[in-house]
Amino acid sequence: MKLGTKGRYAVMAMVDLAMQESKKPVNLSQIAERQEISLAYLEQLFTKLRRAKLVKSIRGPGGGYQLSYPSTNIRIYDIIMAVDESIEVTRCKPDGALSCISKGSRCLTHDLWDELGRQIHLYLNSVTLEDICEGRVLGTSRVDLSPEKQIIA
Repeated sequence: MKLGTKGRYAVMAMVDLAMQESKKPVNLSQIAERQEISLAYLEQLFTKLRRAKLVKSIRGPGGGYQLSYPSTNIRIYDIIMAVDESIEVTRCKPDGALSCISKGSRCLTHDLWDELGRQIHLYLNSVTLEDICEGRVLGTSRVDLSPEKQIIA
């Protein structure tokens, strides 16, 4: 499973927007430059984010984008879904959970991947923009997982 650029870039841009100290609208070109994302691509993403009511656009001089809600109320899952990013880890179709393989049955590892998908959904639904801005999402990426450091019970 791999989260595509739509979801990753949308989350990066929304975190950037949330981290701006001033509550003035932020121009997308500033976000594009800071995050090294194509401005044209960001414009497409923010159109979807605006339709999902996660951001609001302010027109005119000094215009740009602002969060529609406090960063504590915007979940990462909502951002990813707003830009039509799929987070599926099984090859089953949503309406056919009994047919992973061509024989019309479930693959041997269906339950494993289906549960992983549920865990990803739960996790992304539990993390807010504020959590990321405040550095509360550390996970195990900062933990040494080399075999000699692991504890075996």
